[in-house]
Amino acid sequence: METLYHQTNKQIQEVQSLMGNLEKTDRQSVHLLENELQARIDQIFNHLERLEILASKEPPNRRQNAKLRVDQLKYDVQHLRTALQNFQHRRYAREAQDREREELMSRTFTTNDADTSIPIDETLQLNTNLHNAHRGMDDLLGSGSSILNGIRDQRSTLKGTHKKMLDVANMLGLSNTVMRLIERRATQDKFIMIGGMLLTCVFMFLVVRYLG
Repeated sequence: METLYHQTNKQIQEVQSLMGNLEKTDRQSVHLLENELQARIDQIFNHLERLEILASKEPPNRRQNAKLRVDQLKYDVQHLRTALQNFQHRRYAREAQDREREELMSRTFTTNDADTSIPIDETLQLNTNLHNAHRGMDDLLGSGSSILNGIRDQRSTLKGTHKKMLDVANMLGLSNTVMRLIERRATQDKFIMIGGMLLTCVFMFLVVRYLG
């Protein structure tokens, strides 16, 4: 388990490093980086499933700690997946706006073109603007939905982690009580042994003196 844990943790750190390159990557190759990040994140989730199985097979005194470590990795990778989804939503919105602007700037009209009134028709221009605003709101709502899903997943993970931490704390408290009882019993046994040895010596002395 330790080998797979460290390997998965290293992969998460590599994904975090690559995420910093998203904003700096040119438009032609950014989707390639996104695909690579998504593939790595999927692979990490596969490793986490394996780690959860291995953690459940750990000895009882190490099982809780192993599950806590796996939950922390799961929280980190869920955060990375949400960040990647948010970046993709923002990129899609920017690309849609750029396409619409390029189409508008590159559009030409002739004297027989029935659409020559479009650029100067205020009503139609207003409708176009409203349509663009509506599309932007849809993109924003989609991004907000992804963020809420990520926060909901993180909340569930944190609740599970908190419960397990309480279980570990209770287990540790019980272990301390047991250790104190063992130490007290060991002290009592020591005194009993010393007392028994003294009584035996006295008895042997009396036997030798009065029977000798």
